[in-house]
Amino acid sequence: MNKSKVYFTKEITPESLVRIYQALEKKLKGKVAVKISTGEPGGHNFLQPELIGRLVQMLQGTITECCTAYEGKRLEPAAHWKTIEDHGFKAIAPCDILDEFGEMEIPVKNGFHLTKNIVGEHLKDYDSLLILSHFKGHIMGGFGGALKNMSIGIASTRGKTNIHTAQVTTDYTKMFDHLPPQDHFLESMADACKGVIDYVGAENILYINVANRLSVDCDCVAHPLDPEMADLGIFASADPVALDQACYDAVVNADDPGKKSLIERMDSKHGIHTVEAACQLGLGNREYEIVSID
Repeated sequence: MNKSKVYFTKEITPESLVRIYQALEKKLKGKVAVKISTGEPGGHNFLQPELIGRLVQMLQGTITECCTAYEGKRLEPAAHWKTIEDHGFKAIAPCDILDEFGEMEIPVKNGFHLTKNIVGEHLKDYDSLLILSHFKGHIMGGFGGALKNMSIGIASTRGKTNIHTAQVTTDYTKMFDHLPPQDHFLESMADACKGVIDYVGAENILYINVANRLSVDCDCVAHPLDPEMADLGIFASADPVALDQACYDAVVNADDPGKKSLIERMDSKHGIHTVEAACQLGLGNREYEIVSID
């Protein structure tokens, strides 16, 4: 198999975000959903509107999110809309909570654990997807990048619970009573990604990871720990497996003593197994070539 191309720039600016999208040489067609994390109130590491606004506007995209599966300011749509507005996203582009009015099941064929993925029903309204992710640590997944943003991120509250419990329950109030072995959860994220890719079409999805504010904590944490290592840059690919592998490798290989905590977070949760599982499902290639646009 040929190596997948992962484009890279050290520059983290609105202009470089546009340039790295253009380097992919693939136009997202029709109505474009730009899937981000809107960030839990109190947090400050999520991708800022000032950074992403120019690219979203160039695509005439709609910023999309789904509600969470934990008590907080994004569990219910009304509070989530306030967060979206308070964090500045409504000021730069149309926004859509995909599961505000309901959800739908999409099939997962030949997955590890899931036979269905439950996503926000508005997903059906879009022709293409830009999975625009903040790469960082995560307390349950080890790290969050393109694969997590596409799986947990596009799932509804019940869908998130379905993934977290490897299809044991969809009741988020019982989620922590039914957590499976760690690798089963990570494999279920890969399953959910397969469901989304099969539904939308691999040719209609592109992926960008911004590796800045590299906290060990996810943007879903209201008071995340400050990063201990320096920003790395922006990575982009048509292959989500190669993209997340490249970001993981970039952290591990960074000449930065501050990387220790993030590596510990990623490896203690076996985070790379999501990438391994997605590769096994045929969602991409772990072998990649970095193409610098600097």
